[in-house]
Amino acid sequence: MKTKIETYLKSSFFIMLMISLSSCERDISVDATIASYPSTAEVFIDGFSGGLEYYPYADSKFTAFSVDTETKYLGAASMRFDVPNVDDPEGAYAGAIFRDDNGGRDLSNYDALTFWAKATTAATINDIGFGQDFGENKFQVSKRGLRLTTNWVKYTIPIPIPSKLTKESGMMWFAEGPENGDGYTFWIDELKFEKLGTIGQPRPAIQNGQDIITDSFIGVNVTVADLVQTFNLGSGINETIAIAPSYFEFSSSDSSVAEVSSSGSIQVLSDGLTVISATLDGLDALGSLTINSSGAFVLAPTPERDPDKVTSIFSDYYENTTVDFYNGYWQPYQETLSADFSIDGDHILNYTNFNFVGIQFANPTIDTTVKSNLHFNMYIPGEVPSNFDFLISIVDFGPDQVGGGGDDSREQLFIRRSSRVVANEWMTFEFPLTSGNRSNVGQIIFENINFSSLRNIYLDNIYFYE
Repeated sequence: MKTKIETYLKSSFFIMLMISLSSCERDISVDATIASYPSTAEVFIDGFSGGLEYYPYADSKFTAFSVDTETKYLGAASMRFDVPNVDDPEGAYAGAIFRDDNGGRDLSNYDALTFWAKATTAATINDIGFGQDFGENKFQVSKRGLRLTTNWVKYTIPIPIPSKLTKESGMMWFAEGPENGDGYTFWIDELKFEKLGTIGQPRPAIQNGQDIITDSFIGVNVTVADLVQTFNLGSGINETIAIAPSYFEFSSSDSSVAEVSSSGSIQVLSDGLTVISATLDGLDALGSLTINSSGAFVLAPTPERDPDKVTSIFSDYYENTTVDFYNGYWQPYQETLSADFSIDGDHILNYTNFNFVGIQFANPTIDTTVKSNLHFNMYIPGEVPSNFDFLISIVDFGPDQVGGGGDDSREQLFIRRSSRVVANEWMTFEFPLTSGNRSNVGQIIFENINFSSLRNIYLDNIYFYE
């Protein structure tokens, strides 16, 4: 399984390595009229356009980027990116933003970011796009899962609403991890914004275009998720991009039950039912989020174990280990979506449309030889299905510490329907781990088995303890 990059966008603290690529100075008269921002389309054409700076993410490999004069699509040079191997001590992945530090550009006359790219092997870039500036990232756009080949191919990333980009600093950003643990090299050339005029049929969506119903409570803070826009390109290909909330206009059918902000943040205010929907540039977005508030909510029991005897995966009471993701969304079989929320600062995992879900913590894996017990709290809103059947798998990645590396093992723990399984209150489950392989634990998988009709669960305080 390919290494996923989930944490690089979430940290507000980063180390900035700044490489000056070019600069430009202007003499401005005090009597001059303030000019609009430049509409420079070029980002990299044999070199960087004025004002561009390279800022790698704090935990990425800082030296992953270079300018290559040997391999290029046109002209004299290209952008080269060396994705590290999974165990590279200089960084586990390659990732950076390329920002215009001259104040930004007016991109409102363009409809896409385009570039040519190739790689040393067939590969898939986790995320690449524009709009990241280490500030608000207000109009961020991401093409997820960009497929590369060993030949030069032109790629197009559409702009959802060009008129909003009158002062944009984030010219390009990317984040990419190893392919099956192995690093590789890819090149980008002729990187620029264009007015193609062949991009049409916009189809915005929230919640991945699904009508999601979630049980909620007063005080819950949740965010509208999975915001995307699909366009038809001139080639006939449908291109879907992930986009920032600022492109949308959100609304609540009953704002006395829950309010939704311009950033898609929802605050539940009372009991009742409301539907959160959205539009984008006058078009109704496919999908919705129905909030069914039951009123006040009781939080999970407060953990009381000694922190020195705990390795926490998810809890607000302990320092959590590094987690790659709380929902791997392993297509095509996984259907589980995340609707995580917080109440008064207490964060809760909420899995909807639940069939199975994986939490991964592989960088580093965890040694549970001493802390050989698993604890978690679970809440089932609504009713306990009559066919309730729940499986927990603890996956050890083996000595190679790589999932799917051929030496994995797993211990399976079951929760059957019984008097201890109840709805609408927190349950505490604790299991001793007895498998002989527990020194490189890298995943916990929760699974709805035997066709159980369970579809919605909350989880909190997931940890191993001594």
